[in-house]
Amino acid sequence: LQLVESGGGLAQLGGSLRLSCTSSGEFFETYAIGWFRQAPGKEREGITCVTYNSGSTAYADSVKGRFTISRDKDRDRVYLQMNSLKPEDSAIYYCARSRTPWQTMCDPTRISDFADWGQGTQVTVSS
Repeated sequence: LQLVESGGGLAQLGGSLRLSCTSSGEFFETYAIGWFRQAPGKEREGITCVTYNSGSTAYADSVKGRFTISRDKDRDRVYLQMNSLKPEDSAIYYCARSRTPWQTMCDPTRISDFADWGQGTQVTVSS
């Protein structure tokens, strides 16, 4: 399974971007999908995730109220809507699939619970 991220780019302070995550082969239905980011010189940060069956979501405090994760089951895609962007949101953004299916809850801070990482998409926010 190879996940593919898209939608990154350059945004201004306070702007918006929408990222998309899909699979290049095997479907990722039944699994939770998480979004993560890594800025230069910093550790990878788990920012949000969504389960498959219940659509339960979780957010890191750093993005709560600004970012929204959603799942389109028909198109087998997971989106990350990013609003009110800040320069500190600049990073490479990755999506990944949970190691086990049919989770009722997910926690993006438990990075080791996720696998099958995509290549990432760069997000740069200018001030």
